[in-house]
Parts: sequence; C-alpha cells; structure tokens
Amino acid sequence: MAFAIKAEIADPQAEHFAFSEQKTMYGGKAIAAGDTIFLFASENEGGNGLVARGIVLSVEAVARQPDIERQTPRVSITVKRTALARRPLGRSELRHLTDWQDGRPGTELNFKFYRQATNKIVGLSESAAAFLRKFF
Repeated sequence: MAFAIKAEIADPQAEHFAFSEQKTMYGGKAIAAGDTIFLFASENEGGNGLVARGIVLSVEAVARQPDIERQTPRVSITVKRTALARRPLGRSELRHLTDWQDGRPGTELNFKFYRQATNKIVGLSESAAAFLRKFF
C-alpha cells in the first residue's frame, strides 16, 4: 500500500525528512518501513502541494495521552526522498473534484487532504498511487 503525507516541508530538495507526531487518517496508521510515500508541502504552511516521492525508513507510534478520550492515532516517520515531482499538484488543481462518490483518484486526494485541511498521513488506493506516479 502507498501513503501520502501533507505536512510542513521547508526544503523539498532534502534527501531525508523527519516528521514527528503526525496525525494518521484514512488508513494512514498502517504505514510501515519500506512503504512508498508521496510528500505534499502543506499549503497551510506556505507549500505548493506535491513535491516528492520517497521510501519510509522508520515508523514509531506515538503513545496516546491517557487523559484524552478520543484521539487520532499519531506516528513519527523518517523518509528518504527517491524523486522530485515534475508537475504541480495541490489544492488549486484538485479543488474542482468534489463529487466524493465518483471514484476518481484526484477526488480521493481532494477528499483526504483538503476536505479537512489538517496535516496528516493517509493511505492511498492503488489508483490514487498510480495517478500520483505520473507526476514524476
């Protein structure tokens, strides 16, 4: 399974990335070392959307806080960049894809990343991963 992360990425050209205590949604908590991950620089943090593809080097689950009843699972991951995106893909390119039931890979990305604008790690369908591979 492939994954994607939307987070603050200060230097998309970096060879390695470390993301601490990231929310996981839509199957994101299943991420494991060796998985492919697509990196989106969060527009909320001044980024431009899809910037790179990488391989997950390590995953560490973050312990839940005992005093909070309902929590989104979080993980810390390290990633090695394997490719830089050649074409843009972000909120502006995906904004028009709002028929959540149409089965299109772009709609899946819009739903998972931009319907609720928080930064997060998400699991991707094979069709969404194939769609993203075309940007490299």
